[in-house]
Formats: sequence, structure tokens, C-alpha cells
Amino acid sequence: MSDMQRTPRQEMIEIIARIAGVDGDHPTIVPGLSVHRHSSSAKPNCAAYKPSLAIIVQGAKRVLLGGELFVYGASDYLLTSIDLPVLSQISLASSEEPYLSMNFQIDTAKIPGLLDRVGDQTARSPASPRGMTVNKLTAELEDAALRLLRLLERPAEMPVLLPLIEQEILYRLLMGPHGARLRQMTTAESQPHQIGRAVAWLKEHYSRPLRIDDLASRVSMSVSSLHHHFKAITAMSPLQYQKQLRLQEARRLMLEERLDAGDAGHQVGYDSQSQFSREYARHFGEPPMRDIGRVRRSLVDLLTGEPELLSEG
Repeated sequence: MSDMQRTPRQEMIEIIARIAGVDGDHPTIVPGLSVHRHSSSAKPNCAAYKPSLAIIVQGAKRVLLGGELFVYGASDYLLTSIDLPVLSQISLASSEEPYLSMNFQIDTAKIPGLLDRVGDQTARSPASPRGMTVNKLTAELEDAALRLLRLLERPAEMPVLLPLIEQEILYRLLMGPHGARLRQMTTAESQPHQIGRAVAWLKEHYSRPLRIDDLASRVSMSVSSLHHHFKAITAMSPLQYQKQLRLQEARRLMLEERLDAGDAGHQVGYDSQSQFSREYARHFGEPPMRDIGRVRRSLVDLLTGEPELLSEG
């Protein structure tokens, strides 16, 4: 197909397919940018989403945040403005038309400087209180994302063009329907910024017993305000958020460090083995060792071309 006939999305498909020649998650030479390819749908799997822009160019995906389901596919983008533990599932993929996506992490430290130049152009109130949203991909954002992907095949241009493209992507997101959420997450003393501080503390101290009044005091909020705004942004309570962090870390410890269920549960803060097993099974659908056995078998499947593990992009 000639360049005159290709759409931007078709060019994005071609670039990602070349860079991600086999199924899996592929970091790239562009800092913060990864590309993802999967040739089959799979069971839901846990993931930890960071502030990022995720664009699917082919296929579709479901992401469960708390009790809220986000579904997005080609021509959509997923904007995550705060660290969130989720369940995700690639729902549309085949060997003929594999799932292809890109994920670009947002450096939130760069937003305040850009806001100084943007001024009051961004909306004051976000379209949704959530720290995760699905939106239609605009032509302007798609064009910037395509130019970012092109740098993968033009590395000599990266030192000059990457900062400009990254700034444009941040600008397009800030000017989009949920740009106000990004603004608020980086504005000191705003309630979303305070929730960001609470999330950071929970991520660092997830294994400790959680006292909500202590957490509220740490981020200079009342208990009722913390509960209200935390749930509005993350779709879960602080205790539910902590539980998901614990369970995901326990799963990682069993998979990567080969701890048994008892040791993993204790290390992430569970005093009761039966409570750990019960909550693990409720979250992942199976008791710990049965789930870990399935995931390990899926790693073998991954090597033989039949993956079950899921991408984060």
C-alpha cells in the first residue's frame, strides 16, 4: 500500500508489528514507550497501571477497576492518571489480526511546567472523577502518537524530536475531555493530588496494618473526605486498594521468588493463612497454588505460541 493510501492507524499497525515481531510486551528505545502484541484472547490477569496513555491500534481489551469495567479497542485510548491495580483481559485477537497496542508512560513531573504555558485553557472540571478513562482518539493525538512510533525507526532524530512530541502528547491530553484530572493530580493541595499522596503511601507500606485516620492525617484530609475522594478516583476504598496491592505482590512473590502461599501471605501482611487463601481465591478465581500452577503452565504455552498471560499495554 502506498504512503498516499495508508491511514495513520495502518501505519501504526505496521510499525508495531515490525517492532513486536513475536507475542509479548516489548520495551523500546524510546524511554517510557512499550509496544504489545498478542495473537489470542486470554483469561483476565492482574496488572498495575501507572500514569500512562495506552492506544490500541488493532484488537480490543477489557480493564476492570474496582467494580467498573472499561472496554476499549482500535480508535480509542485509555488514559490512566494515577497508579491503579486492575484486572485486564485482551478480548479480541487472532493470529491473522493480532492485538497490537502502544503504551507511553506519563511523566507527571513535566505537567506543571506545561500548565504554566497553557494557562486556563484546560477544563476546570473533569468529565469523570475516575483516575482511568476511555476516550475516542482524536486526529491530533493519533498524529502525535504516530510520530512517536516513527522515532523507533529513526533513532537519530530522537534527541531533538522526542521532547517536542512528548510535550505535544501531554498538551493534547490536557486539552482533552479528561485533561482536568491530569491538572488536578499535579496541583499541590488539590484533593486529587492528596489522593495521589495517599496512593503513594499505600504502595510503599501495603504490608502494614492500615488505620484510615492515620492515612487521612498524613495527607491532610478528614476521614470522610479521604473515603469519598479516594473511591471517586480509584473506584475502591483505601482498604480495598491495599488488599489488591497485597494480593498482586503475593502472586509475584510466588511466581518470581517461588515462595509458598504461607510465606507469601505473611510477607505482604496477612496474619491468617486461611484469610489470605480465601481473599486470593475471591480475587483471582482460584486458590493460590492452583492459580500459580496455571500461570506457570501458561508461561510454557507462551514459548509454544499459545499465550495466556496478558499485556499491560
